[in-house]
Amino acid sequence: MADLIEVKNLKKYFSTSRGVVHAVDDVSFSIEEGKTLGLVGESGCGKSTLGRVIIHLLESTEGSLFFQGRDITHLNNTAMRAFREYVQIIFQDSFSSLNPRLTIKETIQEPLYLSKKFNSAQIEKETIRLMDLVGIEKRLRNSYPHELDGGRRQRIGIARALALNPKFVVCDEPVSSLDVSIQAQILNLLMDLQEEFHLTYLFVTHNLSVVRHISSHICVMYLGQMVETCPTDELFENQLHPYSKALLSAILSVDIHRPKNRILLKGEITSPINPKPGCRFAQRCLYADENCHNPQNLAEVKPGHFVSCCKVKEINKL
Repeated sequence: MADLIEVKNLKKYFSTSRGVVHAVDDVSFSIEEGKTLGLVGESGCGKSTLGRVIIHLLESTEGSLFFQGRDITHLNNTAMRAFREYVQIIFQDSFSSLNPRLTIKETIQEPLYLSKKFNSAQIEKETIRLMDLVGIEKRLRNSYPHELDGGRRQRIGIARALALNPKFVVCDEPVSSLDVSIQAQILNLLMDLQEEFHLTYLFVTHNLSVVRHISSHICVMYLGQMVETCPTDELFENQLHPYSKALLSAILSVDIHRPKNRILLKGEITSPINPKPGCRFAQRCLYADENCHNPQNLAEVKPGHFVSCCKVKEINKL
């Protein structure tokens, strides 16, 4: 299967009074059509910013973006309007992402009206279809967001995202604010929709248990840079980067007999403002030496397994 999304050396910087924030710094990856790429890392590492840059909610500073093999890095207004129908986003906060003045029906219908491809009868029919698709009862169509629970609001967000039949959806922590039981329902819904409509997802999350359930590949991000990427099962069974090891050691287990080999990170977090060349994890890494202050790049250390660490072979005895 061909790649739907390809990202090459993407950068997104923000100017502040203290300097330039390197929110996304020289990131490259691709997502195969119909698959899910999980993007994990701690809060503030640039995951959500990366997702927004890909779908042009934010403009990139440098780098290239490709959609179905076509360069979409810079688009004029006409091309952007056409591109918007192929990509959508599901936001983390289902309450603030919905207009409180619009009913559920009006929220779902908004993209249908804006597309100018449907008449009134078709819009009504599509609204009912989309509500049924995501499991929202018809009796709620005239309700407002504040009258619904978080799970139903997120279903409305999903229905709105799918209104124009996109090919690519950025799922920006779509279940992090929901109860565990509701999380499972939304995840299963997303997976069913992916299978039915052959959707491609970028699934942004800090919950490793969730990403293992839904993703085929995982990218681990630290302070704006990719430090490890590989198939999901490979990461959970044989993570190679020191940060990935620490991240996975924090997963809670219900097995009381499982040894708790928690890796506690010490040291000060590197500032993303005008960072120096080298590994940004070095100040917290147990294995860091003077070589870690040289520029680091993702390199294939095993088939399909890429790591950005100059000491990866020494650490893992490869």
